[in-house]
Amino acid sequence: MAKNSHPTSQQNFPGFVRVRGAREHNLKNIDVDIPRDALVVFTGVSGSGKSSLAFGTLYAEAQRRYLESVSPYARRLFHQMSVPEVDTIDGLPPAVALQQQRGTPTTRSSVGSVTTLSNLVRMLYSRAGEYPAGQGIIYAEAFSPNTPEGACPTCHGLGRIYEVTEQTMVPDPSLTIRERAIAAWPQAWGGQNQRDILVTLGYDVDTPWRDLPQQDRDWILFTEEQPVVPVYPGYSPEETKRALKRKEPPNYMGTFTGVKRHVLHTFATTQSPLMKKRALQYMLSTECPMCHGKRLRPESLSVKFAGLDIADFSQQPLKRVAALLKPYADSATTGRQQHDADHPEQAIVAQRIAADLCARLEVLLDLGLGYLSLERSTPTLSPGELQRLRLATQLYSNLFGVVYVLDEPSAGLHPSDTEALLSALAALKQAGNSLFVVEHNLDVVRQADWLVDVGPAAGEQGGEILYSGSPAGLVDVEASQTRRYLFATAAEETREPRTPSGWLQLAGVTRNNLQNLAVQFPLGVFTTVTGVSGSGKSSLVSQVLVELVAGQLGLEVAAEEEEGTDPLEQAAAPETGGRIVAGMEHIKRLVRVDQKPIGRTPRSNMATYTGLFDHVRKLFAATPEAKKRRYDAGRFSFNVAKGRCENCQGEGFVMVELLFLPSVYAPCPVCHGARYNAKTLEVTYRDKNIAEVLGLTVDAAWEFFSDEPLVHRALTVLREVGLGYLRLGQPATELSGGEAQRIKLATELQRTQRGNSLYVLDEPTTGLHPSDVEKLLTQLNGLVEAGNTVIVVEHDMRVVDHSDYVLDMGPGAGDEGGQVVVAGPPAEVAQAKGSRTAPHLRRFLAGKQ
Repeated sequence: MAKNSHPTSQQNFPGFVRVRGAREHNLKNIDVDIPRDALVVFTGVSGSGKSSLAFGTLYAEAQRRYLESVSPYARRLFHQMSVPEVDTIDGLPPAVALQQQRGTPTTRSSVGSVTTLSNLVRMLYSRAGEYPAGQGIIYAEAFSPNTPEGACPTCHGLGRIYEVTEQTMVPDPSLTIRERAIAAWPQAWGGQNQRDILVTLGYDVDTPWRDLPQQDRDWILFTEEQPVVPVYPGYSPEETKRALKRKEPPNYMGTFTGVKRHVLHTFATTQSPLMKKRALQYMLSTECPMCHGKRLRPESLSVKFAGLDIADFSQQPLKRVAALLKPYADSATTGRQQHDADHPEQAIVAQRIAADLCARLEVLLDLGLGYLSLERSTPTLSPGELQRLRLATQLYSNLFGVVYVLDEPSAGLHPSDTEALLSALAALKQAGNSLFVVEHNLDVVRQADWLVDVGPAAGEQGGEILYSGSPAGLVDVEASQTRRYLFATAAEETREPRTPSGWLQLAGVTRNNLQNLAVQFPLGVFTTVTGVSGSGKSSLVSQVLVELVAGQLGLEVAAEEEEGTDPLEQAAAPETGGRIVAGMEHIKRLVRVDQKPIGRTPRSNMATYTGLFDHVRKLFAATPEAKKRRYDAGRFSFNVAKGRCENCQGEGFVMVELLFLPSVYAPCPVCHGARYNAKTLEVTYRDKNIAEVLGLTVDAAWEFFSDEPLVHRALTVLREVGLGYLRLGQPATELSGGEAQRIKLATELQRTQRGNSLYVLDEPTTGLHPSDVEKLLTQLNGLVEAGNTVIVVEHDMRVVDHSDYVLDMGPGAGDEGGQVVVAGPPAEVAQAKGSRTAPHLRRFLAGKQ
């Protein structure tokens, strides 16, 4: 049973949620009482079981009870969580979850659509916009590029048109058709087939493309005809002529398709993202000449409000939108005199909608999101920004008597923005709601009315309630890792910043809110880039710096692929503005460690991603039993037919479709979740079969493989970045962004260090307990000691203090940011005037003394 601080502390709350026998994930049959109408913070090291309690148990049960009350048909529309493993939960109100979405919303989803502000703006333009003389009223849906009524007829609402030209299809006109001048044709047999057909048709395939008559080139590329002709593969043009004359029976009849037709047909019909991407290479994209990239039909763009069409209006930062609407919201007459006589109703509508919009915008501005525009697409937002947008919608909806379950709402927030977040949470509590927050940020933890500390360690070693009570009482709980940081007593030693070995200098940097910026990064040291959310940190580091260095090293930077969206809908990649002026001679490699998933299916896992599994499979293949049966390493992969269980295709579970209910995943009845067939499982290494080894945690495997240097080294690094609690075979889909990032870091750390590499990390402390942040810092320091450069975008003052050099961006967000406010060692930056980071860094440094 959880240790409660003082029996009296339970009297200040109107009621409690009583949990008995919770066993979800790694929770060890726990009982705990949690107050209602309070800010309750769940703490503990990463992987201790906090989320299993808050989301997997409390929220999942609240959702289950709510869904019991709706019709089975409506139930299908919800993303249903599985039923939690718990004996009873009493006193649980309905719950709303605000999780950090790891999924990828489509490009058609934007700030305006997530917050529903776009609907109101469209209504405003429809009912209260200034129409040109003689034009009839347009309904709200005609102001959306995603509807047939609103989309520009030329580009179908994409804002760009795609053309297939001779230059795109034939990039090198000095080649002959036989030498594959026509790059857009399929590779392998498909292209060969088209070349053989051209020989039959009498076209010259051995003269350089540029020397062919224009008429022939145009027919081959642009014809809509599809002649069917005899084909003689392997024959020379002369032999083909003779065969046709003699009416020799052909090998087969082939159909010719013009190259442009082939590209467009492939693009429109292929199911393969790879083929689609290949076809897109041969399509030239230009701004739509009709709507000039605004995506709407001319009639919709002709309507103005406050002097702007709806596309321009949606590109303004929210702060500016609020300023534009304020005069309309404050009075029913301002700015509308010319219409009042004829259309008094328009003034009333404008006032009402503007007032509603202003009230909604106020919440967003309070949360520090005034720099975003309505048009900004959601895939370009950080998880923290997306979560605050959802939070704003909830704040505005004014529910009461609800439990809000939040997942690290401070993620990605500068300490000065965290204050705005705390006042927003206080407003929700004030309205009579309960807040259950999973959080590592000590500023948020200190504001809690009640703490639930889960631990003591991660995974198997976690899952117990160490403490549940008012924050002050945690000071007595020896086993708590959180206590060490919340009540820091020991003074931390301050080390001298290292001296840079050189400087990487950038000039003319332009992207988002960075305008023609000159900036320099020290080499051979550990640098943090700080600044309020939206100040331009990620634009500078994760975009421009990465792209410029990659360009110099001749590397492709993978564009931000948005899964599940049509490549045409992905916004055209912005041009990288800027150049590297000096310092590249010190950089031989670029390593970008981001929070994107390590795989999108349960078939990817930590063991396969790190390469660890290859060594393990070789060990199994080398056992006497495997040799006797002639099993190779491939036999021990659950992705290969010979080794896997055929019933579940190596998935380990089967999906049972239930009408009107969420599909249930049940362990496979043949392999019982082991993923392998019985024969493969008969082979053991030190008394464990391959499935049992995949079930081990990193910590357990570290002991198990202690005398296998290759495997042991990989496992040591995974433990050092704080992932000892994960199972080797844990599916990629179950990992958080922070865990994925640390797996990538561990994979990188296993490689033999050669120095002169540049490591770029964006907010690596997301999802990390302060004790795990220390482990991370040890690793990053090791990289610097080995002669590398580490640049981190970060809000955690512990990391900032630990770095050798700080580059503070700002001073504000959006158009009020984009400048380097101050740069230098942490102690120097802490004293800077005009920096919003300085006071928080000063406070941290003072707390260390």
